[in-house]
Amino acid sequence: MMNKLKLSSPGLRGSLAVTILVMALAGCAFSETAENNQTNLSPQRVSADILITGGRVYTGIGTDEQILDIAVCGEKICGLYPSGSKVITAGKVINARGKIVSPGFIDPHTHTLEELSSQDKNHNLNYLTQGVTTVVNGNDGAGPVDIAQTATALEENGIGTNVALLVGHGSVREQVMGRAPRFATAQELKQMSALLDKAMQAGALGLSTGLYYVPGSFANTEEVVTLAKVASQYKGIYDTHLRDESTFNIGFSAALDEAIFIAESADIHLHLAHIKALGVDVWGQSQDAIKKIEQAQASGLSISADQYPWLASGTMLHSAVMPKWAMADSQQAFFKRLNDTRLSEKLRGEIKENIRRRGGPGALLITAFKDPALVGLTLAELAKRRGTDAVTAAIALVQQGDVRVASFNMSAQDVENFMVQPWVVTSSDGTNGHPRKYASFPKKYQQYVVKKELLTLGEFINKSSSQTAKILGLENRGRLAQGYQADIIVFDAQNLTANADFSHWNKYSSGIEHVIVNGQVAIEQGEYTNKLAGKFVH
Repeated sequence: MMNKLKLSSPGLRGSLAVTILVMALAGCAFSETAENNQTNLSPQRVSADILITGGRVYTGIGTDEQILDIAVCGEKICGLYPSGSKVITAGKVINARGKIVSPGFIDPHTHTLEELSSQDKNHNLNYLTQGVTTVVNGNDGAGPVDIAQTATALEENGIGTNVALLVGHGSVREQVMGRAPRFATAQELKQMSALLDKAMQAGALGLSTGLYYVPGSFANTEEVVTLAKVASQYKGIYDTHLRDESTFNIGFSAALDEAIFIAESADIHLHLAHIKALGVDVWGQSQDAIKKIEQAQASGLSISADQYPWLASGTMLHSAVMPKWAMADSQQAFFKRLNDTRLSEKLRGEIKENIRRRGGPGALLITAFKDPALVGLTLAELAKRRGTDAVTAAIALVQQGDVRVASFNMSAQDVENFMVQPWVVTSSDGTNGHPRKYASFPKKYQQYVVKKELLTLGEFINKSSSQTAKILGLENRGRLAQGYQADIIVFDAQNLTANADFSHWNKYSSGIEHVIVNGQVAIEQGEYTNKLAGKFVH
């Protein structure tokens, strides 16, 4: 049964000129009845599938709120009007009076393919409950190489959020040359370029690298430039987890130089993944990094970055502290090296130094492991429990299974310095064991919009939606505007809350009352509706 809502219209009872101006601002031009030819003195009639009425609307264009009614027709936003200026007939009416209405958030850095490919977590509810309607995968140089096959499989499976894909350099490299610790030959580079070209044609947003991780760490700069040029031909982006965010190899500053050089050489947009100054050796270097980026921007290079609002990163223990040369070739070869007494002194020295860089064994918190009794211990606590030192404990633990750790390695001042830059947007980099997977967007809102007032609400919303869409080249998403896809969220500014923390990393956030994905209501009054309305977007 259709709900009919007649809205009061004091503003339209004024002059014709005012009415025409209102219509122009609203940009409305769709199924309207022609019964209001009487000089626009009475409300015009509009029909829609969904009407969101009376909300405090942030459109993603500018940072000011407006009191608007939003009409959704099918998958699209078909009109925005000053509240009460139209008589709108809709199948569903959402009364958003007093609530924030904004574009659905876009997370440019996630690791959600496992969930989206599953039968029980493909709703991606931990992101929907943060207000996220689109997630990006394939970051850090990982992810699928066959973009077309992956996209088809995901849509056939049904997904709760939209998904976009980057093609990972590390995955492409491994498919061509395994985990060989050497530079690529000309023939191998040709093969990698062909795989990347096919991925870009299938809708990949660009090339991602994880030059800190094996096997991407074995590539030289020239290899990445060659591949970035392929992505550039398709107007793709170059998204990079820097070769070094600390002092592990070439250093934070030199790693930034490398990324800028790659982007300049390939004539491609540079996007810096989860920007940070990692570890005590580089604390305070955020200002120098910002100057370097701004200088490159001033020279004409297009650069952006994303950031998650936590002082701890999250990764695997072996990636955090083990030398890259020890992890070459295969897991079997890695374990063999760990137990080779001839390599012991060199290994132990480098592992000890890597632990120090991250703030010591007390700064590494075990967040996921097959033995739940160890989860929640720091590496220091584990070593004490086992009556050994941190290096020995780490060497033993990585051979017992995958170990995820939260690495408390960032300074609050560096995080804030990056956050306020106009070219930095919101991300989660969500991984199991870390609350960022369930709470990054509400956390940023609570900590940096409400509590510290570093960002206005409008800035936060733009940095979580329209700016991100523009960086990724996602046309018709990230804004509330006529003709755009209807990815819309409604939340109460007083109640948007991050409930996850390092003790309870997988608690859903609360306060998001309505989520609309491609014109379908996925969350209504805070409850999931079992709609799988997401699409592959590119």
